[in-house]
Amino acid sequence: MIVTAWNNGIKSETGSGYGLKVSIPDRDLHFQRAWKTVSITLPNGVETEVNIDKGSFWNGTCRELISKQIGKWLLESGNAPWPLGKPPRFELAPLGGRLFILDGKEIYH
Repeated sequence: MIVTAWNNGIKSETGSGYGLKVSIPDRDLHFQRAWKTVSITLPNGVETEVNIDKGSFWNGTCRELISKQIGKWLLESGNAPWPLGKPPRFELAPLGGRLFILDGKEIYH
C-alpha cells in the first residue's frame, strides 16, 4: 500500500509530530479495529509500535500512523522536512497480522 508522510505542522527535530497517512481503502483492507497497535519495521531496521486504537485513525479525516521513530527516520533519511504540499510517499507492506515493513524508496507523484 502507498502511504504519505505526515506532519502535525510542528517541525520537531526529535521526530515527534510525524507519521504516515493511510488511505481509507488501505486502512479498511490491511488494519483491524480489534488491534490496539501495529508494528512497523523502518528502513533503518528500527521497529516501532504505533497506536491505532483511537477514533482519529478510524474516522474519515485522519488515519495517521504517528510515531517519533517514524519522524526520526524521515528526518535522518532526508525525507523531512518536505516542500509545502509535496510530502514524500512510500510503500508500506503488510507482513501478516499486525506486522508491516516500510520501504524507504520514495515513490514519486
